[in-house]
Amino acid sequence: MTGPNDPCVSVIIVNYNAGRRLSRSLECLTRQRFRDFDVTIVDNGSTDNSIQHAQNMGIPFTLIEAGENIGFATANNRAVRQARGEWVAFLNPDAYADPGWLESLINATVRYPDVDAFGSTQVNAADPSILDGAGDAYHIFGVPYRGHFGWPASKLPQEGECFAPCAAAALYRRSKFNALGGFEESYFCYCEDVDLAFRLRLAGGRAIQVRDARVSHEGSGLTGRRSDFTVYYGHRNRIWTYFRCMPGALIIVTAPLFFATNLAWLLLHLRSKQLPIIWRALRDGCVGAFRQRHARRLIQRSRKASLFSVAHAMTWSPIKFIKREADIHQVSAIDDPSLAN
Repeated sequence: MTGPNDPCVSVIIVNYNAGRRLSRSLECLTRQRFRDFDVTIVDNGSTDNSIQHAQNMGIPFTLIEAGENIGFATANNRAVRQARGEWVAFLNPDAYADPGWLESLINATVRYPDVDAFGSTQVNAADPSILDGAGDAYHIFGVPYRGHFGWPASKLPQEGECFAPCAAAALYRRSKFNALGGFEESYFCYCEDVDLAFRLRLAGGRAIQVRDARVSHEGSGLTGRRSDFTVYYGHRNRIWTYFRCMPGALIIVTAPLFFATNLAWLLLHLRSKQLPIIWRALRDGCVGAFRQRHARRLIQRSRKASLFSVAHAMTWSPIKFIKREADIHQVSAIDDPSLAN
């Protein structure tokens, strides 16, 4: 429930040794045209004085000190439990919002009043002419990917429905986020946003990628895009997401492709220094999937969406997967905001 004095949006930033990035991200929030929001920072035991630098800026925010690195998923869930806004906006400390970011997201909630999740356009912070992402896609191979990653910004897709909003800069209706159980905390980091959006879709919901809601994103600026940390959690968690969320009938159809894809990952990295990391991620993903069987039963038992609608939301084209092309479906919106009430 929200009260008359509560903000419309609670912006949540999870910090772990983000350095000056955190201060830059906060500074961008001070320039937002939409002003009805508050900010919460969850610090996962940073040792780099990033919180002290942020506090010295004089920008008001609520600080939650985790005391240790509890992970992205758990930290965000903890902040949402204390949030007061009708909407919660997740923002990475290496994501720098344009002045119209929140305004564009909130305007989209009026155009799509029955939608509970919204994603942002991400451009490369080092080179704004290159896209960092335009909505997450989910391929039937069991592989999520950031749509249009590395594409020219001039090729940005139109607004529409995506499979999942990237949690580096995403907006969720707080009540729906809580009803879904929030981010899956066993993931620790990576792919928890796709898992959440998958569960939202199974529950009959959908997500909209908002073209005009723009942030500059460093993209794994804290952990490294191809670091052992990123590779391990990314591969392990995508296996868990497939096992937890893919409906049984679609598993029958997609399982051969899923296993072939995992085998291909191993073969492609036979001479790579990261082969042991990938092997451990795939092994732990399969072993951990067995431990997720109770969660799978609960998720699938509560499914409201049809198999067709779930399958339609996924990416089936191998060409799109290879090109990392976004998969945005055009949907109708309310042109006159007064009609939303």
